[in-house]
Amino acid sequence: MQDLKELKEISCFGSLSDDELKLLGSIAKKKSFSKGEVLFYEKDEPRYLTLLIDGVLKVYKTDQKNNEIILHRFMPISLVAEVAVFEGIPYPASASFDTDGVVIEIDFIKFKEEFLTNPDIAFNFFKSLSKKIKYLEDVISLNIVLDSTARTAKYICENENALQMKHNQLSQHLHMTPETLSRIFKKFTKLGFIEKEENSYVIKNKEALTILFE
Repeated sequence: MQDLKELKEISCFGSLSDDELKLLGSIAKKKSFSKGEVLFYEKDEPRYLTLLIDGVLKVYKTDQKNNEIILHRFMPISLVAEVAVFEGIPYPASASFDTDGVVIEIDFIKFKEEFLTNPDIAFNFFKSLSKKIKYLEDVISLNIVLDSTARTAKYICENENALQMKHNQLSQHLHMTPETLSRIFKKFTKLGFIEKEENSYVIKNKEALTILFE
């Protein structure tokens, strides 16, 4: 990989010396993907530590009816599926791009030998894993504890950019049908909790929405 500046700008590697960056660059490669392309499939064997540096990456599973169940959407800059890489287990889900995207793939065996003894790098990976655990806890709470109305209210309060998403995309996040989500949005609009503006919505009464899930 030629452009070491990109590696330097990634927080995990910000403390590396120039020589360490050159070594890291020698075991890394940058790959571009088009919208809809698959990064990996469920049960593939991981070989690389993957950093998403551009685009939106969707991680999903497929049910028996071939419906996609969205587990997460990664935004730059993110480590992707590092648990599977660290544990040496097959990917537990598939990943494809919602947009054009770019990743940096790092040969994990060589990375482990050369860099994981660095306490700064090890700590940054620990923080990344902690964020994934927190996200999983939120997903469990969102989808098991709350009904569809409360789930929607909580999600849009905590992720206001979700109000710019298309209903079919947002409904995948919330694990409900687009029709159910549309009914909830109509109810929220009628009650004055949200308001439609051109092709999106804005929150008008966050306090009222919060009462629905607290």
